[in-house]
Amino acid sequence: MDNQEEDIKPSRIRIREMGIDDLAPVFHIGEEVFTAEFSTSLYRTWDEYEIINLFSTDQELCLVAELDEHIVGFALATTVEKPRSAWKYGYLTWLGVRKNLQHAGVGQRLFKEIVRRMESSGVRMVIVDTAADNMSAIRFFQKQGFGDMTEHVFMSMNLTRKSRSKVKRSKAGRKSIVQQKKPSKKRIAPVESMINESGT
Repeated sequence: MDNQEEDIKPSRIRIREMGIDDLAPVFHIGEEVFTAEFSTSLYRTWDEYEIINLFSTDQELCLVAELDEHIVGFALATTVEKPRSAWKYGYLTWLGVRKNLQHAGVGQRLFKEIVRRMESSGVRMVIVDTAADNMSAIRFFQKQGFGDMTEHVFMSMNLTRKSRSKVKRSKAGRKSIVQQKKPSKKRIAPVESMINESGT
């Protein structure tokens, strides 16, 4: 397979529905793309169970991009219907392209096919999210027509640490309240759809 971006023509890239034999290649591309900087979602974790779950529930929205019979990218999505709402939402959960092909239009081809499939199933709004400082992903999604960017506040509580604190207080016989650190004021957005390079 030729990995040079400049030699890749759109006609060489084939977008198709993911099959069971594609699970391992997709997982390994995700391992390559979702590095320590952009590795995990605040709501989800990139692992084999994540892929299998989406594949088993929304197979028609799990796509791969092939170049010369090699998988070079993927898009995993789902749909959401809220009670008492006439709207059906599409949620692009993960989008990954091999690093050496992130300027070859693979991500854009995957995105367009996901949107086409969502529209045909009655989706009225597509949602993506990414880290607030992942400017490459933000620029990519803005090029696809996304707007109305809203930041989220992410908070966490370590239950393991909380449990240990309770045991210590119990042994010491104290009833004092353990003070916790104030949450950071930095606002961040969830990391679910990730692209590390602009123009993907």
